[in-house]
Amino acid sequence: MGYKVAVVGATGNVGREMLNILAERQFPVDEAFAIASRRSMGTEVSFGDKTLRCRDLEQFDFSQVDFCLMSAGSAVSKEWSPKIGATGCIVIDNSSCWRYDQDVPLVVPEVNAHVLEQYMTQNNRKNIIANPNCSTAQLVVVLKPLHDVARIRRVVVATYQSVSGAGKDAMDELWNQTKGIFVTDAPEPKKFTKQIAFNCIPHIDVFMDSGDTKEEWKMNVETKKILDPKIKLTASCVRVPVFVGHSEAVNIEFENPISAEEAREILREAPGIMVVDKRENGGYVTPVECVGDYATFVSRIREDATIENGLNLWIVSDNLRKGAALNTVQIAESMINRGLLKQAA
Repeated sequence: MGYKVAVVGATGNVGREMLNILAERQFPVDEAFAIASRRSMGTEVSFGDKTLRCRDLEQFDFSQVDFCLMSAGSAVSKEWSPKIGATGCIVIDNSSCWRYDQDVPLVVPEVNAHVLEQYMTQNNRKNIIANPNCSTAQLVVVLKPLHDVARIRRVVVATYQSVSGAGKDAMDELWNQTKGIFVTDAPEPKKFTKQIAFNCIPHIDVFMDSGDTKEEWKMNVETKKILDPKIKLTASCVRVPVFVGHSEAVNIEFENPISAEEAREILREAPGIMVVDKRENGGYVTPVECVGDYATFVSRIREDATIENGLNLWIVSDNLRKGAALNTVQIAESMINRGLLKQAA
């Protein structure tokens, strides 16, 4: 039995990646629909060896679809996800719109897929499932197996986030600024607050009253919701001149003793993780090397002698994949594997 799948926001970076991953993973699709705004109607996008013409969101009948993979931003999701869910279609939303709604599950399948079963037994559910922030997704995949063994007390994370997390215009800005500097054109920030080429910007999303940016706040709140509300987390999120691939330097304090070697072995056995950790030149993974891969990579695993039961890690992942499109498809796969979709009608 196959399923009918609609991708909303099909012309964007993540929407296109969703279609790629559906094809790559041989998701059981009977029919796929590319959905976009009216101005993109008729635009062609690739789906495996096929080409799909984009349809108008406002005119599309979602009652004929099993899954709607939504990647059109918070404003569109706020308006359309409840309408689509009301037809019986399951909406898996990639925006921040529904992540903090107590009635909507926030899911990373390797961490908390069990909440899907609880959700699908509810009679008044919205049929909306939220995808976490890209920087949170790769982090909790790594924290989960370590937390199960030694219980995490506190996490300090510094992110080094690629420009693709801010969309195609941001990628174009990095490209144009980089080229321009070599011909002495003054870089003009448009998408970012300062020059991004050959620079780092410690500012992602808006500033909050606490002094944190919303990106930093998201990582804290989402980790608590997905993994454990008792975990204390503080983040510093930085935009770096990398096209694709988010990196994170993570310091973890545990309640119970855990050595670097124990952590290394635990992570090698954990789903969705690839450990590349040799204490030699090049014995670690960088953003360039993770592009196009499904795995979340962990390197530089070592003990922190300045605190009791402390570890340091380096985490890298393709943010357009695990941080967005891949996680969305994995949620749909988890629902199918658990036999949950038939309850959606």
